[in-house]
Amino acid sequence: MQPDERYVIGLDSSTQSVKAVAWTADGTPRAEGRAPHRISTPHPLKAEQNAEDWWSAACDALSSLLRQIDSHRVDGVAISNQRETMVLLGVDRKPLSPATLWLDRRAQDIVQPFADEFGSERLHAISGKPIDVIPCVYRLRYYRQHEPELLDRAAQILSVHDFLTQKLTGEAAASWTSADPFGILDIEAKQWSREILDHLDIPLSKLPPLHRPGTLIGRVTADAAAATGLAAGVPVYAGGGDGHCAGLGVNVMPVYAGGGDGHCAGLGVNVIEPGVVYLNLGTAVVGGCWTPTRKLSRYWRTLVSPSGEGYLLESCQRGGAYFVNWLLDTFAGGRSDPAIFERLEAEAASLDVGSGGVTVCSYLMGCMDPHWDADARATFSGMGPETGMGHLYRASMEAITLEFVRSLSEMKSMGVAADRIFVIGGGAGSALWRQMIADASGLPVIRSLSNEASALGAGMSAAIGAGWYGHFGEAAGAMSRLAEQIDPRPAAAQAWAALSRRQANLYQATRRLDAYDGP
Repeated sequence: MQPDERYVIGLDSSTQSVKAVAWTADGTPRAEGRAPHRISTPHPLKAEQNAEDWWSAACDALSSLLRQIDSHRVDGVAISNQRETMVLLGVDRKPLSPATLWLDRRAQDIVQPFADEFGSERLHAISGKPIDVIPCVYRLRYYRQHEPELLDRAAQILSVHDFLTQKLTGEAAASWTSADPFGILDIEAKQWSREILDHLDIPLSKLPPLHRPGTLIGRVTADAAAATGLAAGVPVYAGGGDGHCAGLGVNVMPVYAGGGDGHCAGLGVNVIEPGVVYLNLGTAVVGGCWTPTRKLSRYWRTLVSPSGEGYLLESCQRGGAYFVNWLLDTFAGGRSDPAIFERLEAEAASLDVGSGGVTVCSYLMGCMDPHWDADARATFSGMGPETGMGHLYRASMEAITLEFVRSLSEMKSMGVAADRIFVIGGGAGSALWRQMIADASGLPVIRSLSNEASALGAGMSAAIGAGWYGHFGEAAGAMSRLAEQIDPRPAAAQAWAALSRRQANLYQATRRLDAYDGP
């Protein structure tokens, strides 16, 4: 720690915890604070949180962080938050009901009827999102149909980012990328879609004002300073969203808009540079790349870029690494044995591409791209007496890898540049998995050194707002930190292409079985 060192804080409010990280100008995480919050599942289709817990966890995380650094050396704060999560507040700014999370599926029976009445293609064109239960627009339609009085009583409809900004600065504010995942943002105009809101009979006044990433949106109030340890008056800036940073009075620190993990995580590995592909091997496996123009497809969701310039094409597997953990917990005795991954990695590495004929469909929690089928299920096929857990483990990673590579191939077919892949998340620690991705994609794979890419992306947004760097490309180039590179092996390309054809057919084959009811 240098005597005159300055910091920006990336505040990452994710599904299960809040992390506050102080970043230096070269992307070094100088200190951090963490605090958990709980998920409630009162019904199999419902996933909820108390929005006030977001604030109490943020206060705890920030207070812990600021016991380690001088608060007067902080030049700005930006927020990264879990996407597709919203809360309805009354005129007193208190929650009218529990916040609904991206995991919530209460609106599943409303998704297709709403898309049919509004127009599926039109909805996709405005929002960039194929028809799926996750965006908040379907929960808003659910409220309009089943709890209209709740929706009418709501004075504010906020994301986690907007809610925390209001707590910090006294006024709610959204960034383009915190708003994007709601499914009611016109991603070309960068405005709330009056067309969708009018269809839902929701006044525009219930939504917070929108801000470009990296712009100042307020200053920390004296009350927020007392609760968090921040110095009153430190700026908060608009950033990115989950797979994307106004106060009044004397001695108030500026606050800038943030966003969610997917956007901010991508920014944390410099995905705004043409040719860079990011891949988060986390609980959900999310990946994609930047394009200067809007491109729509069933193979991805089209998002506003975390820099505000261009778009991010994002492939998402809801199960992702969760599928691998489920496999071990259910069939391999669990993960309490710390050696289990090392043992299975060795077994899987000894097998050829194709896992001895074992093929997996990893749709344990339904399928997003390219099928957008909430009822899809996971399957294992091709097992014989020689099949062991190593085969199932490897075949699972192969399936997840190929789902992503097929989406990436579609992006490239539409002219999107892709020449290297940056991997983050827990799965990125597997050298075997990184080699699989390199061989299957034909691109070099580079691991990010940052374990907190979302918080780093938010920190970059604050760094732009604070004037440390002139633009997002400069900030990402200076603050992102990368480790070793794994190159593709051309000799393996043919085997991976054959496996991809076989693995892709498994979904259609099993769906035909579901539809078959006998001779």
